[in-house]
Amino acid sequence: MTKIVEKHSLIKRCTHWMNVALLCLMIWSGILIYWANDIYIVIPNEFARALNINQRLAEGMAWHFFIMWGFVLNGLVYLAYLVCSGDWRFSNYNKIQKIAYTAVIIMAIWAVLSGLAIYKPVTLGWLTKILGGYEAARFQHFLMMCGFVIFIPIHVIQVLRAGWNNFRSMVAGYEIEK
Repeated sequence: MTKIVEKHSLIKRCTHWMNVALLCLMIWSGILIYWANDIYIVIPNEFARALNINQRLAEGMAWHFFIMWGFVLNGLVYLAYLVCSGDWRFSNYNKIQKIAYTAVIIMAIWAVLSGLAIYKPVTLGWLTKILGGYEAARFQHFLMMCGFVIFIPIHVIQVLRAGWNNFRSMVAGYEIEK
């Protein structure tokens, strides 16, 4: 007998997919900021022209800070949902998944805090100091981005390995059990 089983709530799915879009945009705008200065990395001209990323610091910063508010609000909604629903226990997941999903939440919080520390290093001097100073906070922010860039493909591969039913549950909210 085929049975439809609810797996993911609407709020969990919406915040998940919003994070996909927001993280991609945050990484893109972060690249505009990072690659605007040749001191950090030399980009081949053909590559920079093809991706239209050359010398766009102000635009990158404007987009980054604008998108950041969506990322923060979405994250707060997700955290509130986890706490209120009891899903923060990740009881349906194995140990590795629990560690990975907890780490991603910590990375997101750390990315926001380190981002604020480098955005307003004087106004938020206490935060910048806690993180080890401006350069340390900047490195930590970059490190969190690297963590997301590593996590995302691994997460996608694991979802693909788990099969269509698993992917469908994050889109439609249910799985089909036979």
